[in-house]
This record gives sequence, C-alpha cells and structure tokens, in this order.
Amino acid sequence: MNTNAKLRGGVAGAGAFGANHAGKYAGEPRATLAAVYDIDLARARALTDKHGGAPFDDYAAFLAAVDMVTIATPAVAHGEQARAALAAGKHVLVEKPIAVTREEGRAVLAAAKASGAKLACGHQERLVFAAMGLFDVAEKPTLIEARREGPWTGRGDDVSVTLDLSIHDADLAMTLLGEAPSSVSAKGSITRSAFFDTIESETRFPGGAVVRLAATRVAEGRRRVMRIVYPSGEVNVDFVARTFSNTTPFRLDPDFADKVRDPLGANVSALIDVIEGKAARPPVTGEEGLAALELILAIDEAAATS
Repeated sequence: MNTNAKLRGGVAGAGAFGANHAGKYAGEPRATLAAVYDIDLARARALTDKHGGAPFDDYAAFLAAVDMVTIATPAVAHGEQARAALAAGKHVLVEKPIAVTREEGRAVLAAAKASGAKLACGHQERLVFAAMGLFDVAEKPTLIEARREGPWTGRGDDVSVTLDLSIHDADLAMTLLGEAPSSVSAKGSITRSAFFDTIESETRFPGGAVVRLAATRVAEGRRRVMRIVYPSGEVNVDFVARTFSNTTPFRLDPDFADKVRDPLGANVSALIDVIEGKAARPPVTGEEGLAALELILAIDEAAATS
C-alpha cells in the first residue's frame, strides 16, 4: 500500500451499529470507506450508496478490498471474523465482545500476534471515563455498583445480557481496579431469549474491592448508571444523561461530554494513530477485551449453577 494513500476502511455488518461506523470512515480524513460486508447484500449496498465503497456478501472478497476493518456484526460472529481479518493482515477494531468464548478470544489474540496486524476493541465507555479523568485518580475504589436496564428490542439476543450490556461495566471496573477478580457469584433469569435476560452478580478482587453488576433487557425504560465508592467519597455516573456527581477530592472534568461527543469516531481515529505509529496502543487492547470477556463468562457460569 502507498504510505501516502488513505487507509481503505471496511465495515463488517450493515446494521445500525455498522451504519454508524461506515459514517465514521466516510468522515475520517486519513481513511476512506472502501467496502461494506453483510450477509444481506442489499443492506451492504444501502450503506455504500450513501457513503461510497463497494458492497460485499463474501467475506474473503471483502477483506481483499480493505486495509482495516471494523467488525460490527452480531456478537456470535465477532471472534471468527476478527481472526480471519487478522490472519489476512488487516488491522481490526472489533466491537464488544471480542468473542463469545474464551477459546475464540484467545484465538483472536493469537492471530494478531502471528500477523503483526493491529487489534483494538470497541469498549466505548472507556473513552468516557478517560475524558472524565477517572483513570488518573490516586485512590482505588472499594465498591463499584453498576446497573444497565433497557426494554426488550430483540437486538443482542444472540448472547446473554451480560455479554450485551454488563461487559461495558466489567471493563470499566477492571480498568479502575487494575487487577483480575478472585471470586464471582451471580443469579439470573431467562424470559425472552435463549440466554440470561436479567442478571445480578458480585465479584470480589484480591485487594478487597467488591463489584456488583446488574443488567436487564426486559425493563420498562432505559437506565445506565454506576456508583464508584472510594475511601474519600464517591462518584455517581449517569451514562444516559452524560453527567456525574462527585463527593471525592478528585478534580474530575465536568465538561467531559463535550470532549468525547463521538466515541465511535474516536476509536476509529485512535486505531489509525496506532497503525501510523503515532500511538503505542489503542484505548482498549485485545488483551483487555479478552479480560472483560472472561469476567462476563465467569458471571454467566456462576448464574447457571446458582
């Protein structure tokens, strides 16, 4: 590839999330939207008619037309498609979860290592916390409580509600704590899909911190909140309103929402920075994506045996 040429971006998955990513490539000055893949060629063509590029319903042919790929297909396809793209030497931004099994997740990381291609995971909330300044505080939390609720839509029902929603909070909690969990307990219920639609869990960490995650996709309304308790106070975050309250002495940025108006676009731009050698790592690495997946799977397994 000509190093002066724009990167050829591709989006796998032409649903609502893929449509958002297609728009980011179309608006990124260092890249162009070269291709869109979907098993429904008409859906792929609808996006390329709007943003440019070529539509594909053949994944191998799609990969041949791009330099970097955003994978925004249903979660069950993430691992296989990320692995295939990396094996073909394509840089990959895979939306959460990185895969749906530990084995698939590890295979994705192995493919990235073998090919040398760059790998990033799309845990968008990480950019929000970075903008707030939460990753720079001097204390570690003692308790984190998070709740994600939404009405039934049928989207994401190919996996549990934990893989669909709680994985955001699992990633944030482990990033704040900087350690892997030591024990997990959980209980859940299945009401609309073949997987857990409601789940509550408690995870304990070696340093003594406790993380409680609750999620449901059969609620009446939408709610995304997190309470972070420190020895010196607490921070309460409302992800929907994009606001927070703070009783700690930490100086957090009240204008964070203005600084991260476009997390999707920022993730695409950050991966390009890594590809061009301007950044050492993306906001969320493949290893971190796998760590979040492993905690979520442990929660599901605990709920299944409770």
